[in-house]
Amino acid sequence: MRNSFCVLILITVIWSLSACQKKTVPLVIQGNSLNTASKSILEIARGHLGKPYVYGKTGPDSFDCSGFVYGVHQQVGIILPRTSYNQSRIQGAKVSRKDLQKGDLVFFDTSLKGKVNHSGIYLGDGNFIHASSGKAYSVTISSLNAWYKDKFKWGKRLNANK
Repeated sequence: MRNSFCVLILITVIWSLSACQKKTVPLVIQGNSLNTASKSILEIARGHLGKPYVYGKTGPDSFDCSGFVYGVHQQVGIILPRTSYNQSRIQGAKVSRKDLQKGDLVFFDTSLKGKVNHSGIYLGDGNFIHASSGKAYSVTISSLNAWYKDKFKWGKRLNANK
């Protein structure tokens, strides 16, 4: 009886400790491999240029920022979390600005409050594509070296072999 009680306490302690740790969000891949998907993602993303920004939308006719990243990846069988914050927490190491590669996800704190609230897809040459609620109010290409420079938090690479 005493051993069962000790085991129960041990399980409870382990469960409590694991619940307190920050969790990464799992990435679900259906169908295509990430190698095949990386070029398609950029092609699909560019195909949405100019489509309107609409909060809460995931496409195909309009998008919000995380809905754009979510919708583009969904088209190649990669299921990401729906919000920018949760997208920024997917499994894998954070990628610095200088180490970004085409197709990497990029994350920003546009309110400068310490929390990711905007996402996009890196195109290379210091540019990324995203659904902007700013001046463009559409899917647009922006520079990491202009307005977003001090708002960049990190990138995430879905495929280390790009």
